[in-house]
Amino acid sequence: MSGPHPAVAAVRSAVRRVLRDLPDDTTALVACSGGADSLALAGAVAFEAPRVGRTAGAVTVDHGLQEGSDRRAEDVAKVLAGLGLDPVLVRTVRVTGPGGPEASARRARYEALDGAVAERAPAVVLLGHTLDDQAETVLLGLARGSGARSLAGMAPRVGHRLRPLLDLDRATVREACARMGLDAWEDPHNLDPRFARSRVRHEALPALERALGPGIAAALARTAGMLRADADTLDLLSDGLFEEASGPGEGDGRDARPVGPVLAVAPLERAPESLRTRVLRRAALAAGCPASALTARHVRELDRLVTEWRGQAHIDLPGGVRGRRVAGRVRFER
Repeated sequence: MSGPHPAVAAVRSAVRRVLRDLPDDTTALVACSGGADSLALAGAVAFEAPRVGRTAGAVTVDHGLQEGSDRRAEDVAKVLAGLGLDPVLVRTVRVTGPGGPEASARRARYEALDGAVAERAPAVVLLGHTLDDQAETVLLGLARGSGARSLAGMAPRVGHRLRPLLDLDRATVREACARMGLDAWEDPHNLDPRFARSRVRHEALPALERALGPGIAAALARTAGMLRADADTLDLLSDGLFEEASGPGEGDGRDARPVGPVLAVAPLERAPESLRTRVLRRAALAAGCPASALTARHVRELDRLVTEWRGQAHIDLPGGVRGRRVAGRVRFER
């Protein structure tokens, strides 16, 4: 008797490795939109989880952005339950807030997934991102100009979020979905040129392939992996500098009380730029700057408060935050 199709075998193998590493009492929840990538992931998890003794369920999120999205979410839930996944959770979210529709939808989706993980703890959520998604993320980070951490793309695991399929290209995963007999739904937003990721997927990456030859997505994903390893090391080294420079947020009698950490300038001045800028970015994020909007230019202007201090009044940052140097300290205010 012949085994599964190579694409199905590749997806199942990737899932098996992740499931085997989970503690015995952990529930694996598949985040599934009904698209081919997440359906292939769900099918593989449903097949592998009983074989490695893991409990597996799923979560589908209704963003409410299209007419009939609630019915589609229920239809996806029925498919997931038919695969044998249990529990199958449907979460409805409101897409609001700063950063545009893509960022708002992503934020709402992850909040819903994190909530489902908390409800079923101990649990993890498995995401269906592929090698091609990784390449797109790297290009989007390059366009923002927000530094090596942005170019490092998505990590295989961050906390309770796992991405088993990051080493597999989209074509393989979608072939696996079809070979499993699963009927996938294509989100119209994935084809809408108003969205940056759609333009990268359907215009930028194909143009790079035509100009530079095949294999661009894989090369970008490899680059992300190397940059991530470097960035992880630098982040670890910057932790000590952050602790050394950080102090409690105290007003000076003239200005509003600061938000986030207050950083002493002296240790930052002595530090290498690669560590200093990481500390400044971390502090800005803690003060409330949205990560998707905080660019390398913003961090560079903050760095000038340390290295090129000429009495600047303040630096305007995303999220209604201002960076200011007061009495030998860098502080953040709303």
